[in-house]
Amino acid sequence: MSEAQIIDGKVYAEKLRAEVAAEVAELKVRHGLQPGLAVILVGEDPASQVYVRSKGEKSLEAGMHSVTHRLPADTPQDEVLALIQSLNADPAIHGVLLQLPLPKGLDEKPLLAAIDPDKDVDGLHVVNAGRLSQGLPALVPCTPMGCMILLRETVGDLAGKRAVVVGRSVLVGRPIAQLLLQADCTVTIAHSRTVDLPAVCREADILVAAVGRQRMIKADWIKPGAAVIDVGINRVPFDDPVKAAEGRTKLVGDVDYKAARQVAGWITPVPGGVGLMTVACLLQNTVTAAKRLNGLDG
Repeated sequence: MSEAQIIDGKVYAEKLRAEVAAEVAELKVRHGLQPGLAVILVGEDPASQVYVRSKGEKSLEAGMHSVTHRLPADTPQDEVLALIQSLNADPAIHGVLLQLPLPKGLDEKPLLAAIDPDKDVDGLHVVNAGRLSQGLPALVPCTPMGCMILLRETVGDLAGKRAVVVGRSVLVGRPIAQLLLQADCTVTIAHSRTVDLPAVCREADILVAAVGRQRMIKADWIKPGAAVIDVGINRVPFDDPVKAAEGRTKLVGDVDYKAARQVAGWITPVPGGVGLMTVACLLQNTVTAAKRLNGLDG
């Protein structure tokens, strides 16, 4: 059997960002509307700073209004809450994103709950989760949305396929299961307490790994020809002993990629797969929110 087709996240992310930019340009011309995204970054978490910078750059490249609010790590809860409420009320802002994780001393749940559900471009508000579960128009978490785009662009029609999602987080596992159901898949959500997890995975035409454990999904867990979507991002030491001794690390997924590639039909690499879709989908969500808040289709 030939090696799996690699699903190149860069190609599809660039395509989506180009589509978003075209839509933004059209909204400006036809309706005088410029979609606006506000990102709140509290503290100095290095990974969060990289993500936030990328979100700002990509939104500007797409022709959007972009604002980043950088707050010290010791900012009180009520000040963050007040900023969220002011952004909720700002007509130039259509998407509000609170970058996680937050510094110690801040409680993320009430802050996320304070974001206007119609501006919740991360899709984490309970109202959007409820809308998604009911099959109603919702702002969907960006990573699951990106997974679905990759599947549709490569596999095609998903109706009737068996999908297994390994992981049940509110950020990825649960929402992607809902999206797969809406695509008429037969869906199983598996997790650490699933009995004979390898056997359950082997039933999948579509296998989504979102468990956060490095290379947990082995090649013999995969049905030959299956589509494997690896959401995992795990930082591990280099195999090279010299690089490892220097303390250098690399990113790997939840799937044993090299071995799995000999079995799967399609597979996303880490890095270079799902992660690149997340920011592109954030831009798409912001455009969707802008249109809905202004009574336009979307």
